[in-house]
Amino acid sequence: MNPQDKIYVAGHGGMVGSALVRCLRGAGYTNLVLPSRAELDLCNQEAVKAFFHDERPEYVFLAAAKVGGIVANSTLPAQFIYDNLMIQNNIVHASWSVGVKRLLFLGSTCIYPKLAPQPLKEEYLLTGPLEPTNDAYAVAKIAGITMCRSFNRQYGTRYLAAMPTNLYGPNDNFDLTSSHVLPALIRKFHDAGENGAATVTVWGSGTPLREFLHVNDLADGCLHLVNLPDAEYGRLLEDPAASALINIGSGEELTIRDLALLVKKVVGFEGELVFDATKPDGTPRKLCDVSRIHALGWRHRIALEEGLAATYRWFRENRER
Repeated sequence: MNPQDKIYVAGHGGMVGSALVRCLRGAGYTNLVLPSRAELDLCNQEAVKAFFHDERPEYVFLAAAKVGGIVANSTLPAQFIYDNLMIQNNIVHASWSVGVKRLLFLGSTCIYPKLAPQPLKEEYLLTGPLEPTNDAYAVAKIAGITMCRSFNRQYGTRYLAAMPTNLYGPNDNFDLTSSHVLPALIRKFHDAGENGAATVTVWGSGTPLREFLHVNDLADGCLHLVNLPDAEYGRLLEDPAASALINIGSGEELTIRDLALLVKKVVGFEGELVFDATKPDGTPRKLCDVSRIHALGWRHRIALEEGLAATYRWFRENRER
């Protein structure tokens, strides 16, 4: 991408999209198209089509999505599959219709089978059953990957799907009923400390293993991928093992128990932890194989404790908002 190229970041108001905007601006890209949700309903096909034909972006980062943790995914599966399918279908098709040069579609490593071998390689997609608690979201994202591959094969587009691991950072969702595990823990420990609670209850047994990546690192990885030279980018799109698909992660993992203890330390909570084993654990282990993106010259930079401390500072400073 050149500094003057027109770039559309779909979902720029969310955690991932806002990180992409910060990263792009920091790298000198100023011609960003950023309509608000009120200005553009991404579930409206005609509105999206009109927007693309009016603006004609050259590059697209598709970070818009309906996301949430176990509770939200389990209780709102119809919304998760409908909204995500509509958003990505509209944007991918409209991108093709105006000749977008490169599109990066962002999903999640929950696309991989629940009991896939670890670490999760890109070629494990569609080799087994999904985790039931978030299968609606995962199926939508798998459809997005298939769309990118199908448009590339039929129309010669250059669309790439990137699957981040569990993310955290500024602009995360800290609502206890709809958030992911890490922001939920930050909120729980903070509230418990303010309320003088003696304990904090964590869902599940504490034994599942999870990998985390700061959203600023993700944005940096996305920019790295979209700016790959033509030959390297083309090899990603045509890889026979897993075409147009790449993981983005830290390659490091810890148990939910150890994560809770780390958040407890960062927040400064002095009470005790209680694990509610009657609640679901989700996938037992979910570690990315990041050898493919490492081979392309990118690695994460922000250590988990450092990133947690920065995220907690952001939460305290922006809690009212």
